[in-house]
Amino acid sequence: MSKIKLVVFDLAGTTVEDNHAVRDCLYTAALEFNLPTTPEEVQLHMGTNKIHLYQYIIARRQGRPIAFKDFEKQQDPATLELALQVFHRYEVLMINYYRTEVREIPGAADTFRWCHAQGIKVATNTGFHREITQAIMEGLGWLRDGLVDLAVDVEHIPNQRGRPAPYMIFHAMSHLEIQSVAEVVKIGDTPADMLEGTNAGCRGVVGVLTGVLPVTAWGHHRHTHVIPSVRDLPALLETEFS
Repeated sequence: MSKIKLVVFDLAGTTVEDNHAVRDCLYTAALEFNLPTTPEEVQLHMGTNKIHLYQYIIARRQGRPIAFKDFEKQQDPATLELALQVFHRYEVLMINYYRTEVREIPGAADTFRWCHAQGIKVATNTGFHREITQAIMEGLGWLRDGLVDLAVDVEHIPNQRGRPAPYMIFHAMSHLEIQSVAEVVKIGDTPADMLEGTNAGCRGVVGVLTGVLPVTAWGHHRHTHVIPSVRDLPALLETEFS
């Protein structure tokens, strides 16, 4: 079996502390536009393209529900204009939060360093758009300090097709010159992360328990391993993927 050459790390809840901030900002913006949703529904569908999440909520209100596993298989122009309005309000809330409150999950930077010491490339990917991703990277300095080789967001992908589609993982593989998904591990904390890694065919699809969702919410989606935190990934890679 090939050695792991790339790990693709989720951001909020996996390597970046969340404390319900993503959910709360998404929900607050939805309320301001009178979209019928709940914090629980928003939380369950985190990790996806946030514009498409709002389109999902709007379409359900219109009696056209979309199955989560099919989230990125169709485009819905009829809901886009309103979804963009809600998204732009959410984006302001989220950027303001990360400019003052961004913190890593304990052990994240050490895990990045360990990966590099083993010759493993480090990419992050996220359902966030570019400005929010940049606020996180600027606050933590991961790109500046060389701890992360590539930060991928939905704006890197044609039509911004995020999770559960596998394209952000393939984008990272292409830019970091990784030829086989048998050399890739995906790690995250949401159903979207598990589906993304599975759809990409990654050798490892690893869930962590540091996100706001309990394992019962995402664990029924296919994964290969569950670990307490990103800080436990080096031990897992050494024992299960060597």
